[in-house]
Amino acid sequence: MFKQAISHEVCNKPIPEPISGVGIGLRSPHIHQILSERPAIPWLELLADNHIADGGLIPAQLNAICEHYPVTLHSVGLSLGSTDPVNINYLNKLKQLKNDHTIHWLSDHLCFTSHNGIQSHDLLPVPYTEQSIQTFVDNISRAQDIWGDKILVENVSNYMSFNASEMSEIDFINEIVSRADCHLLVDVNNLYVNHINHAVDTTDFISKLPTKRVKEIHLAGYEDHGNYILDAHNNPVSDSVWQLYTQLIQILPNTPTLIEWDNNIPDLDVLLNEASIAESICHQTNRHEQYVIT
Repeated sequence: MFKQAISHEVCNKPIPEPISGVGIGLRSPHIHQILSERPAIPWLELLADNHIADGGLIPAQLNAICEHYPVTLHSVGLSLGSTDPVNINYLNKLKQLKNDHTIHWLSDHLCFTSHNGIQSHDLLPVPYTEQSIQTFVDNISRAQDIWGDKILVENVSNYMSFNASEMSEIDFINEIVSRADCHLLVDVNNLYVNHINHAVDTTDFISKLPTKRVKEIHLAGYEDHGNYILDAHNNPVSDSVWQLYTQLIQILPNTPTLIEWDNNIPDLDVLLNEASIAESICHQTNRHEQYVIT
């Protein structure tokens, strides 16, 4: 169904240039500076839930941002792993943003955030089972029909495990993206959090990634709580996560990458410096690959 929607929208809107390079997540403390100084940021990712209010200053800012930067939407409210029906009203609001602006893609998480109509403010995990796979596939397919294009789904950090799980996380993810025919967003910090908290084998995870479906990479910082680490998005990217990113970018060269920082938000220059580190890793990897090929 969504293929028909794609062709209709392409006829009415110019096809944007592909997103590339290392972007940052746009947060409210930086909006004024970005609009006034217009730093050379390749692209921006917006928290979709912050931009679906009617009227007011936020839509005006969004208009200005989309005029000067390529933009993607990152959502936390699709609740793709929930047994609740997909929230059509919520999806229609996201679709309206897409209709009003040039939005490159929409992403959300492999989790659930609502149950029986009660909304949680956490990204809640699910067991890795066939039943969970089918729930995700049904909800992603419905979301894509309404959105009018393939969406990206992101691996999440977990702080509990289920005895009912029947497979590894990466096998679970592969089944979902294949059956739902969607794209994948790989969050490297989430992978590292699960490695520390649940002994997830990062080498196995990376080696089994469906590389043709990976359209975006996230980088963020965690918070160390001693006997576990928390995906808090309130610190610089750790050395261990940079090392994982270096491994990942070798098999996913030129994949658009994003720096996320949601809590204890620093000056914009701090985020731009994190982005420059990622850019440096990408360039070094690309040069190495070119040298090997030659």
